[in-house]
Amino acid sequence: MTRIASFTIDGQAGYGAIRDDGAVHLSARHGARWPSLREVIEAGALARLAEEGDKLAADLPLAAIRYDIPIPSPEKIVCVGVNFPDRNAEYKDGQAAQANPSLFVRFPRSFVGHETPLIRPRESNQLDYEGEIAIVIGKPGRRISEAGALEHIAALTMCNEGTIRDWVRHAKFNVTQGKNFDRTGSIGPWLVPYNSESQIADVALETRVNGEMRQHDRTSRMIFSFRKIINYVSTFTTLVPGDILVTGTPTGAGARLEPPVWLKPGDIVEVEAQGIGLLRNGIADEG
Repeated sequence: MTRIASFTIDGQAGYGAIRDDGAVHLSARHGARWPSLREVIEAGALARLAEEGDKLAADLPLAAIRYDIPIPSPEKIVCVGVNFPDRNAEYKDGQAAQANPSLFVRFPRSFVGHETPLIRPRESNQLDYEGEIAIVIGKPGRRISEAGALEHIAALTMCNEGTIRDWVRHAKFNVTQGKNFDRTGSIGPWLVPYNSESQIADVALETRVNGEMRQHDRTSRMIFSFRKIINYVSTFTTLVPGDILVTGTPTGAGARLEPPVWLKPGDIVEVEAQGIGLLRNGIADEG
């Protein structure tokens, strides 16, 4: 499995191929042409870099890099809510499942990379986890058909769509506040180049807190497919290379337990999807 990550080394942002024996510093070779993975994807060069990373020897120890979110400064991060069976019932509001995806946006500053702590803010102790698979757009488009939707995917990655639960109820019609506290979620550790529908058709997705499984489901059970999500979002906004679509979390978040269980400093959250990777973050208090 080829893995391409954004990282910081010696205070400088870069990117490279992640291997078991270290990292291949691809930005040292191509950074003048493509400053970040966003430009790599825009140029349609991710597969080329993946091949190069497989052939070259590692030239950085993994201990020397700090993982960043894979796409620096994406134009859009659009998230899908209530996209697995039983999630609608968790809301206990008596409403039928929706006919179209529920969507909200997040800001890049609300995410950190792999192995960087999520921050519980001073305003609330209700920090919760949501393990998800994210797709990165590689080919631009507007009103993309479902039939052609998967041609617009460049890569796959993981997301812990961390949420401040009491702040998603501060107003009647939106969840923006509770979804956008600085450094409350994570994306990564890397990008896995997309190659075929079989790669995403029936992926097992699992979230663990301190080693205890809290969420588990498969992408084949998603209410709205990857094709539908791309089609629907592109109806109202033009998707561009580097955009990230976060595709929904299974049942079992901490808010839905009886009683609710919130993340606290010292906890370790792991989100894992077969064929994509494992995203791990600790929890720390702000300041």
